[in-house]
Amino acid sequence: MKWALALVVLLLSSCGYGVTGKADLLPKTLKTIAIPAWANNTERYKVADRLAGALTREFISRTRYNIVPDPAQADAVLTGAVLQVMPQPTVTDPNSFRAAGVQVLVIVQARLVERATGRVLFDRPAFEARQRYEISIDPAAYFEESSPALDRLSRDVARNLVSAILEGF
Repeated sequence: MKWALALVVLLLSSCGYGVTGKADLLPKTLKTIAIPAWANNTERYKVADRLAGALTREFISRTRYNIVPDPAQADAVLTGAVLQVMPQPTVTDPNSFRAAGVQVLVIVQARLVERATGRVLFDRPAFEARQRYEISIDPAAYFEESSPALDRLSRDVARNLVSAILEGF
């Protein structure tokens, strides 16, 4: 009777939920991933380079995969392109009518392919991410914030893409 009661208590106390962000639904045979330079279909300088670097850092810090520079030496290859970078004013200074806040929308395309079989493991043709930043309206205190905002945005895109790849979203 004690065992039955203990079993019932144990079963009722577990909720069935698990920690997210730890799944890895990619094939266990994958050991290495190559992330070659991504295409940049925008007029923004170096945005694709920032994103490829952020993806490399994210994979290294969060996963078991070795990141290699040569696609011919990888088990899988993550290719992609930055399709659009669209800054849009969100706040306007009422006196000067200059933008005081900007939201940047970035749309990327990403595909992870198993090199040996050609099987597509992940495909996202239009992945969107946004980053907000403020602009000083005082010319003496002006600081160009778009570059750090794109760095933050690259990290956010990398974090979300790696999660989507690992968890199959």
